[in-house]
Amino acid sequence: MQQYSSLPEQNSQLDATQTVLTTIEQLRAELWLERSLSQLQNRLNECLVCLVNNQQTVATEADIFKTVVNELSSALNNSTVAIALVEPQQTVSKICFISSSPSRRSSSPLLKAIAKKGKKPRLRLQEEIDIQDLQFLEKQEPPQAWLLADHAGGVIGWLIVARTTIESSCELFKDICTQITSQFLARAAQQCAATITQLRRIQSLQQHCQNLENFNQELERTNQLKNQFLANTSHEIRTPLSSIIGFTHLLLAQGYDPSRERHQEYLNIIQSSGKHLLALINDILDLSKIEANQLEMHWEKVDLQTLCRNVLILVKEKAANKGLKLVLEIDCNVTTLIADSLRLKQMLLNLLFNALKFTNTGTIGLQVKSHNSWIHFTVWDTGTGISKEHQTELFQPYFQIANAVVSRYEGTGLGLAVTRKLAELHGGWVEVESELNCGSRFTIILPLRQAQEGEVGRTRDEELMVGRTSGGETSPSPHPPITPSPNILLVEDDLPNAQMMQTYLQKLGYQVNLVKNAAQMWKSLNKQKPAVILLDIQLPDENGLALVKKLREHKRYQTIPIIVQTAMAMKGDRETCLAAGVNDYIAKPIDLPVLGTLVSKYCKACI
Repeated sequence: MQQYSSLPEQNSQLDATQTVLTTIEQLRAELWLERSLSQLQNRLNECLVCLVNNQQTVATEADIFKTVVNELSSALNNSTVAIALVEPQQTVSKICFISSSPSRRSSSPLLKAIAKKGKKPRLRLQEEIDIQDLQFLEKQEPPQAWLLADHAGGVIGWLIVARTTIESSCELFKDICTQITSQFLARAAQQCAATITQLRRIQSLQQHCQNLENFNQELERTNQLKNQFLANTSHEIRTPLSSIIGFTHLLLAQGYDPSRERHQEYLNIIQSSGKHLLALINDILDLSKIEANQLEMHWEKVDLQTLCRNVLILVKEKAANKGLKLVLEIDCNVTTLIADSLRLKQMLLNLLFNALKFTNTGTIGLQVKSHNSWIHFTVWDTGTGISKEHQTELFQPYFQIANAVVSRYEGTGLGLAVTRKLAELHGGWVEVESELNCGSRFTIILPLRQAQEGEVGRTRDEELMVGRTSGGETSPSPHPPITPSPNILLVEDDLPNAQMMQTYLQKLGYQVNLVKNAAQMWKSLNKQKPAVILLDIQLPDENGLALVKKLREHKRYQTIPIIVQTAMAMKGDRETCLAAGVNDYIAKPIDLPVLGTLVSKYCKACI
């Protein structure tokens, strides 16, 4: 009879024990895999969070690569880990990142694998490796290199790991470790590539947001410049218009027959104001045409001696009114130049009028000299000078410098922008040298000869002369005089408008005391309390609305009616003035009958 033993066979028990141990090692290896991958992903996420939160330590691709090589080196017991980056269209990859503690315990399978192909590469920083060799390592079993590709399939680089040989008497355990390690590195390479892709997307989005923010800031700045330009242009247009319409009204008034001299004086004011308007409009049109590349140039042989003298004649009267000396210095070797004479005159006038605007005492000069094949036209002055900060913005359209010397923002802020662009059309440029309180030097540098000498095509023929002449007594009014004669305090720094309103109101029977600034206004108020104050907003020494506030805070002047007469005529300006405490508002150009009605209204209320 066959007998069976109930005791297990010795070999069967050993096999079961080995299976259990293998399963345990498998689980331990898998846990290590997930834990290491999780730790790597957490570190990579920290890098991205720094970038998203705009922290001081901003993540870059280098930070990602450094994190990967250090984490992998630590997880693999200080095996040598490297990342080689690839330049587009290159056949060679360069090692840019490598772990700081490479293993010295045994020779690298990486080196052995490539050495089989007859090469002796070194795994160190800045070492170049052929992409073919990396592809060869990628196909090894187990792999020694892993491709890093972005979301579009583009090659970022390669992850290279020179692992030490796993020492174990159990071949099955060695197989498990090799398999798990290969999985770990393959997934780590995917994490690295995915993080780089996310980083690039975030950076692209941030750059887009930054561009959008910059665009919005530039749009806001452009909008502010546009509003400033419209306000300045409105002010500058309304001021000469006020003289034109007002003096025309006086000349057409029934029963008024001024003397020939006075008649001529009024016409001169109207003509000067009209030329002022023409210059403003031309500046605006010129800049638009230049930017649209539609400005035609008329090239001709220019007599520089004659042109420069004619230019100074146009500014002579305004310089004399300010007590300024004019100086002309022309190099005897400089005689003629091929240029557009009208545009050259326009450039010089722009610079000279700017010099006049910012110079109260001293001298203004025009110097013309030749330097090799160039001619330098330098307009210099002894005025207030320009800060380094403002010099960088001078030639931007609509930019204007606020200055105590200037009673208000004169012009549109386009003169220097037009001058620079006209100089560029001549093949030259404009330079500026200036220091605060030490004057300024603007130099137009033009080539001595022009290739377009035969080209013809002038766009306009008017001279660019900006300036105003003084007015005088004006006409009687159809309104009957008021008895007794109330005293009116007129605060106005523009002489033609001031004389026009003073003359008109005097013909109505008012006593008009004319002052030009805030300081004179306070002196006048200390002597006599007026029935009405006619106040301009933009005065040379103080803002008119600030004056209104001070008057309303003073017990003696709280009840005096204040009528602002101003070129501030943009939307909301009337409401701004009324909110400041004025009684009424009239915009330039002044409608004289309306002015008379307002003055009469508030004078009667005071009786």
